[in-house]
Amino acid sequence: MYQAKQERYQTMVYHRCGKSGLKLPEVSLGLWHNFGDTGVYENMKAMCFTAFDNGITHFDLANNYGPQAGSAEKNFGKILKEEFGAYRDELIVSTKAGYGMWEGPYGDWGSRKYLLASLDQSLKRLGLEYVDIFYHHRMDPETPLEETMGALDQAVKSGKALYAGLSNYDGSTMEKACRILEELKCPFIINQNSYNIFNRTIEKNGLKNAAAKEKKGIISFSPLAQGMLTDRYLNGIPQDSRVKTDGRFLRESQLTEEKLEQIRKLNEIAKERGESLAQMALKWVIRDGVVTSVLIGASRPQQILDNLKVLSSAAFSQEELNKIDEISLS
Repeated sequence: MYQAKQERYQTMVYHRCGKSGLKLPEVSLGLWHNFGDTGVYENMKAMCFTAFDNGITHFDLANNYGPQAGSAEKNFGKILKEEFGAYRDELIVSTKAGYGMWEGPYGDWGSRKYLLASLDQSLKRLGLEYVDIFYHHRMDPETPLEETMGALDQAVKSGKALYAGLSNYDGSTMEKACRILEELKCPFIINQNSYNIFNRTIEKNGLKNAAAKEKKGIISFSPLAQGMLTDRYLNGIPQDSRVKTDGRFLRESQLTEEKLEQIRKLNEIAKERGESLAQMALKWVIRDGVVTSVLIGASRPQQILDNLKVLSSAAFSQEELNKIDEISLS
């Protein structure tokens, strides 16, 4: 059975999640890709071991991560049972519900029935009595916010989750949700949103400012813009790229010559800093202390180790930040 490295906590940095008592590692591991039925189980184990051996304590899932939906939770549950069981109290395991999961009117969006049923299913797949964070995965324009927040509160008060989170919410809706959860005395502590040099949505929709104001954490997914903010596309699109073979999350049409030129210019700044583009892009996300953790994906253990180099990155100068904005927002 796996035994974690004794020195696993020596280099990782942990940040308090808003004003809560929970700390998250600066780098967390997301299981959105490469942990489903199409992944290789031995590789999944190796990535989890590499992550935890280097202080990554947070593993992020959702009910629909796969493919097939549910398979990422099932595979991680197997790893928990066979390898990680002795370390459960050192781990943060999060999951979500909010996107389509099963047929019929009760397997999608934000109803009380869907969220609580989905959490029960997730716990069975994971083989756990509780998850540390349970998120509502996206805003529901039709279900009353009070109902959705009441379901998160019930999840916590039933002991099936320790903390509540919101994902893909905008600032004003998050603030309304925050008021409801405060009244319920439910520990809502974190927002999960896409945020990277190319995607500034949370700056535009008020979420970043609202999270800082309400003293709630933010965890950023897709901090490398689905691989655009790496050295993968510096010389065009490789034939074996996921863009060519998959195309669900990053499409070839997004990698215009203009975008490729932006990537190359950003890479020059990274080189001047003595860093890879990915390392610089991760540092940019957490540059001002508002974002608690960056959520990385990986297809092999070495990618995790490469991304952990962000822990030694230098702070940005204002000139560097201005250059990054000039390139990426043009």
